[in-house]
Amino acid sequence: MTKEIWLNLPVKDVKSTTDFFNALGFAVNKNAPQSDTMVSFKIGQKDFIVNFFTMEVFKSFTSFKIAELDNATSCLISIDAESRNEVDEILDRAAEAGAIIYAKGGEKDGWMYGGGFTDLDGHKWNVLFMDFSKFKQQ
Repeated sequence: MTKEIWLNLPVKDVKSTTDFFNALGFAVNKNAPQSDTMVSFKIGQKDFIVNFFTMEVFKSFTSFKIAELDNATSCLISIDAESRNEVDEILDRAAEAGAIIYAKGGEKDGWMYGGGFTDLDGHKWNVLFMDFSKFKQQ
């Protein structure tokens, strides 16, 4: 039976990545090893694990080529926010830490408010507040 799920991402510099996600308020995962080649974070109330590995270590996990993310994305990592204000706060902190904001906070479909940023290594993050009381069933 599956116990947990982790997201593993390649990065150029573990220290810069650590500083960046600390600035966003993410908690370092104290249950995982931290080194020059790896840092692990727990994100959200359910402690979703995101592991960041240097490119060299990440390449050792797979025979596939690591995607070039400059003008592309391989996935969209979404973060649930508790309010519209929190969406904007996270985007502001991300920008201050060096992220590129690819979508400023805005309304979508009358029940979602969100925006997005690209982290230091090109991974795309989406920050959303979803007000299900405004969701219209079809």
